[in-house]
Amino acid sequence: MMAVRKVLIVDDSKTETLFMTEVLQKNGFAVSSAQGAEQALDLMSQEKPELILMDVVMPGRSGFQLTRAISRTPEYAHIPIILCTSKSLETDKVWGLRQGARDYITKPVDVAELLAKIKALD
Repeated sequence: MMAVRKVLIVDDSKTETLFMTEVLQKNGFAVSSAQGAEQALDLMSQEKPELILMDVVMPGRSGFQLTRAISRTPEYAHIPIILCTSKSLETDKVWGLRQGARDYITKPVDVAELLAKIKALD
């Protein structure tokens, strides 16, 4: 598998999105972002991301629901999803992974941990 270069951030928090965009761009990633499920799905067909960083608590469809939808769509099923969420319970983590997420990181996002998890996908 080729190294991840294009990342899609799905998060309704502008602050969080900005923070993660800056961190990722500094580390050589091309970043696009969506504020919710519909926008994310629109962007996916255009941007063809190689990784999705997914917030869980969003208006409309939750990150869990969107992760499940993406992981069950054949043309997107290969794209790894890392859930980034303030929900830190083990049950949330297990549920997220069962929806098709590849990994899980809790907010506030630790930059070193995030980069290590992305590297681990390669």
